[in-house]
This record gives sequence, structure tokens and C-alpha cells, in this order.
Amino acid sequence: MISKACLVGTYQKKLELIAAQPDVDLQVIIPPSWNDRSGTILAERRFTEGYQLIIDPINFNGSFHTHYYPKLKQRLSNFKPDIVHIDEEPYNLATWLAWRQSNKVKAKTLFFTWQNINRAYPPPFSWMEKQVLNGVDYALMGNEDAVTVWQEKGYRGPYRIIPQFGVDPMLFQPPTRRDSGRPLLIGSANRRLVPEKGVDTLLHALADLPGLWRAVIAGEGPEKQNLIQLTRQLGLEGRVSFEGAVSSADMPRFLQSLDVLVLSSRTLPNWKEQFGRILIEAMACEVAVVGSSSGEIPHVIQEAGLTFSEDDVPSLSQQLNSLISSETLRDSLGRQGRQHVLANYTQAKIATNTVEVYREIMAK
Repeated sequence: MISKACLVGTYQKKLELIAAQPDVDLQVIIPPSWNDRSGTILAERRFTEGYQLIIDPINFNGSFHTHYYPKLKQRLSNFKPDIVHIDEEPYNLATWLAWRQSNKVKAKTLFFTWQNINRAYPPPFSWMEKQVLNGVDYALMGNEDAVTVWQEKGYRGPYRIIPQFGVDPMLFQPPTRRDSGRPLLIGSANRRLVPEKGVDTLLHALADLPGLWRAVIAGEGPEKQNLIQLTRQLGLEGRVSFEGAVSSADMPRFLQSLDVLVLSSRTLPNWKEQFGRILIEAMACEVAVVGSSSGEIPHVIQEAGLTFSEDDVPSLSQQLNSLISSETLRDSLGRQGRQHVLANYTQAKIATNTVEVYREIMAK
């Protein structure tokens, strides 16, 4: 497997679970770091039992389209894999090179994609994308819309919808108890506060919300000051607080403190919600979730939470009011949410589904 995403330690649990299968001998290549737009992410070694985790140099670090692993050809020649799992989008140089180099050692290939908007890329990326789509053996799609996108772009091979990573239900679990004597706590948590996350929609919905409640907004980003100003304009000071960025290590604690989690994303011409990982983390903590209709959110929530049409302030306010008014509804959705995650979105489930794909590829 080649995966820059797996340099994050918590994501490596999936790798251990894949490697634990008796018919899997796993080698994973990650870069020493990735220059993300929010900052440099350094490689970790957290869950490394049962497989070989290799940290190899990467060229053009931080460029999604042009980065690649200069040592990959030699790694494949030495390891001689049956399958190369390319944990990258099919239009990337890293994917195209890995696919070509895999062919030379007669390894079968698959890619992973979150892409849920049909984008046209200029040459040479369009040429590389077409060759990968025509030559790869399997595709892992992170969401429902990705299937439509890649079939429109010419992919005709087998696929399966499997999110890239699940959650650890022992880490994300319900608190021992929730304080029913305090005001209801409504939360929003996004890695970046940007217009597409629709936090302004949540603030407008809160302005119309009766009852005893407080809200906390977690995250940093270019929209933060605008949101703070909007909070003042709506008269929400004292009821809405801004937490700042919450680290992955602190996220379970943050979610366990909430009664309701809202993901109010809005679709823009160049973006729509690809998954909404915070939803499954909150549901694992038995927090009632409310999500907009953007992208994959309704497919993730299904019947285990509430949804509203994106940017529909009255609808969101109504959903929140129903949760404030009924502890029974909150508790019921919380329990349904955790069961939904246990059945579909744990790291173990994602690992099992991924290995089933490997076996399907080898059986052909």
C-alpha cells in the first residue's frame, strides 16, 4: 500500500487490522511528512504491529497532482506484491507511476478516491487519468457520488464504496454520564472554518432557537472572525463560544461533552461534502447528530440522525428545537448512531471490507 494519509498514527490502526488477516502480508509506504495547506503533518509510528511500515522520500511534497515516490520502483521489485493498493486519486502522478511500475512486476492495482465532483484536468493529468481508469483492476470509492463521477469519466471496472478510515469505538465511546441539569450543549467541529462548512447557517438557526441551550464552535480558519462578528450581530454572545482547534487526541473528550453535533455544510461549485468524518465520531459517542443535505452527509447519517436541506435555516432550527424538547429523541438517536457506526464505520469493519476486495481481486 502507498498512502500519504497513513502517516497519521491513528489511521494506522486499520493497517494492523488488515495485516492481522492470515492471508495478508502487508507492506505500507508513507512519506516522512506531508506539506498540507493547514501545516506540515509529520509521519508517526503508532500502530505498527504485524506489517512493515516504510518511510520513503517523496518528491514535490505538498502537491497533490505531481508528488511521487522515487524509491517505489525498487521497493516493488524487492517485495514483489500481488496487489498494489494506491491510496491516491487516479489523476495524480503518484498513482500513474505506481500503476505503471506495478504492471512491470505483474501486480494487480486499485486506487482510492474521494472525488465527488466531475472535474476536467488538462494534459498530462487527463492522459494519466485515462490510462489509470482503463488499466487498473479495482476502485475503492469513498462516497456514493464518486461512483457517478468516475463512471462518467469512463471507468468500467469493479468498485466498492468503502470510506478510507473508520473510527475506534473504544476511543470514541459514550461518556459514563451526561449532566442533565445543565443547558443543552450544541457543538460544531471542523478542521477549518471556511464558508463551505456553513457555520453561519448554524448561527442563524440558533438565533431563532428557544429553550435552554449553549453552543460551542470548534475550529480555526479564515471565517472565524466573521463568525464571531455574526455571533455579536445576532445577539448570541454569552450563549455561543469559540473553542479554537481541537486536536485529534482531544476530539473524543470534546464530543463526549456534547448533546448534539451539527454539520451544516453547503455545496459550492467546486466543493461538496465528501464524507463528514466528524459525524461518525460523534455518533460513536452517542451524540445526536444533525447534518445538511450536502454530498455524502445523508448517506452517512441514514436513519441514525436528523438532516435538513443545506442553507435552510428554519429547517435546521426546527430540528434543533425537536432535540431540545425531547431527551427521549436525543437518547434514541444517540443509541441508533452508535449502533450504526459499530455496524458500518469502525476501523475493523473498514479493514475487513478492504481485505474482501483484495480477495476478490486475487480470485479473478
